[in-house]
Amino acid sequence: MKGSAAQPASLHADPTEAPQRQIVSRQATARWPTTAWHLFSRESWQCSSVADMSQALGYVLPLAVAVAVFPVPIIAVVVLVASDRGGAKGFAFVLAWCVGLTAVGAIVLAFADGADASDDGEPATWVAVLLLALGLLLFAAAVKQWQGRPTGGQETPTPLWMSAIDGFTIAKAGGAGFALSALNPKNVLLVVAAALEIGALGLPATDEITALLIFVVIASIGVLTPVVLAAVLGDRSRAPLDTLRGWMARNNATVMAVLFLVIGATLVGDAVAAFFS
Repeated sequence: MKGSAAQPASLHADPTEAPQRQIVSRQATARWPTTAWHLFSRESWQCSSVADMSQALGYVLPLAVAVAVFPVPIIAVVVLVASDRGGAKGFAFVLAWCVGLTAVGAIVLAFADGADASDDGEPATWVAVLLLALGLLLFAAAVKQWQGRPTGGQETPTPLWMSAIDGFTIAKAGGAGFALSALNPKNVLLVVAAALEIGALGLPATDEITALLIFVVIASIGVLTPVVLAAVLGDRSRAPLDTLRGWMARNNATVMAVLFLVIGATLVGDAVAAFFS
């Protein structure tokens, strides 16, 4: 019939449909990107808010500093850079160290996102319970380290493999860096805690990645410093690095005990705050 011809679909479209599609689109891109284009697009890398990113960095900064000053990895790098081809060995160690930290953090973040670690921007109950458990484990580790500290200026016993580290190849040096960052239980515990703190904030995926990378950079300062000093100062770096190695070896247990106590208290405090938020 005349006048009953089909009208264009756009004339009968629901005016609320387009805004709803935009909302769904923004929500869908708020988690881990699934394509390389989305990951590197300009819009993807815009932070949800400066306040949220600042909060994430505030949570992970103490954990990153704790990882950065772990004595054993620093001692290992000092020994490596003083050996034959020390620069290459030290670089391989630091690179593998960063890879290990990133891998552990990314795995935990992916798990946290899939398990809904954030409840409207606050840690989910299971995250609070896990943070509490990690904090208590750190308390126990602090007590153990304090009780086992040497007396009379003696050095804390180092792992047996440390006595042979100066003879490591470049590949073995890289393997040591990865093992100390990704397989050492004490180190993994802190990286897991940092990733949970990030994941519990409910940030967009790119913000989570940025916070994790900043954590890795800060946590790598301790092992990177001897490599940089050796490259810049050459043989003149040996005296200060030997002094650093000796101090770290003598005070290893004390440093670890204090770190574990402070970080344990921080995690317990975050867990309690989450329970009552």
